[in-house]
Amino acid sequence: MNPRKLFLASCVALVTTSMVFSIRGDILDALGADFHLNRQQTGLILSPAFWGFTLSILIGGSLVDFIGMRRLLLISSGGYVAAVLAILFAPRPTAAVDPYYSDPGFLILYGAMLTLGLSQGLVEGVINPLCTTMFPTEKTHRMNVLHAWWPGGLIIGGLASYALTKLMGLDVQGVSTATATLGWQIKLGLIMLPAAAYAYMVWSETFPATERVSAGVSNRDMIKETFRPLFLLWFGCMWLTAATELGPDQWVGSLITNLVGMQGILILVYTAGIMFVLRFFGGRLAHAMSPTGLLTVSAILSCIGLFSLGSASTPVQAFLAATIFGVGKTYFWPVMLGVTAERFPKGGALALAVIGGTGNLSAAFILPIMGGWYDSYGAAAAFRYVGILPAVLAVVFGALFFYDKSRGGYKAEELKAVPAGG
Repeated sequence: MNPRKLFLASCVALVTTSMVFSIRGDILDALGADFHLNRQQTGLILSPAFWGFTLSILIGGSLVDFIGMRRLLLISSGGYVAAVLAILFAPRPTAAVDPYYSDPGFLILYGAMLTLGLSQGLVEGVINPLCTTMFPTEKTHRMNVLHAWWPGGLIIGGLASYALTKLMGLDVQGVSTATATLGWQIKLGLIMLPAAAYAYMVWSETFPATERVSAGVSNRDMIKETFRPLFLLWFGCMWLTAATELGPDQWVGSLITNLVGMQGILILVYTAGIMFVLRFFGGRLAHAMSPTGLLTVSAILSCIGLFSLGSASTPVQAFLAATIFGVGKTYFWPVMLGVTAERFPKGGALALAVIGGTGNLSAAFILPIMGGWYDSYGAAAAFRYVGILPAVLAVVFGALFFYDKSRGGYKAEELKAVPAGG
């Protein structure tokens, strides 16, 4: 086993996952125009990507110990390539189809987005338990470093999309339909490059048994761990943290473009840059403040940032608001996973899969809702309504922080490996 290479391959796989996210967000308007979809219908197209992610991470996370990590990563790579090709070659209608779900192109898009989600879920279902298994004494820190490559992929995909927009003149008024179509197709095709790269990296590698298996924790005890009251509360919190982060992220390109008249993908790249840098220091901050303290501060900043984005009317205001939001949302995902691994280690890959899957299921719900708010009330309202969620989280995480403090502070639970033959 080569932990360094496996960790690097995990980072590349996560880059692929987030490139899907940023590129997909950048091409939403062009994709919707080509397939004659309104924004609510576009939101419906996006939804299966997230509940597919949920289904896949739950199934994949549960089967990691049985099917094997390497096989699941290879399947995910093939899924990315197949989904991208399906979208590229899906038939496009010449006008709006009524009902829209009877259009073959819509159905292919729906299936392809589902396949993208399934592939993303398999990646997440493997790399999280792999990371905690290889680095059992520094889980939250390593989770933050690994998940720094989520915004890393957003930056790569976002800058590549922006560069192609400028090179091809896709932001010029009156750009031809053929050029606009070719533009989003090239952008989407970029996803296949890192997908092939991580498949090559893990093709012949040996993977370790997960921490839960090494410690001799039974499947029954693993399942029981996910029914503990504190885990169920954590499960509920993940719904809100993921909706706060992923919902605005997927719509921010379109929303900011319409709010302040600038290329919204730049806001996504900017906030991703903030997240990329800060996540490398997340383990130290979590140690200094405690994970629940860090999450409390994150929720407060996210709330302020979203309400500020909803009030932005100039590029400067948008960047200032995005800075606050970018800092706020930075630690949600990795710290939620890190705490899951530290406080519920007997839950193993299943507990991590449930929390990760929950996050993506939450995004599947919030995306069409945000699209509906966008259509009915405007872009600004969509941000402000989502801003209510982190306000609730600030109260919950704050209560957990003081609960931990009353019991002597935050403590992680460690599992000891069972000696061979013992």
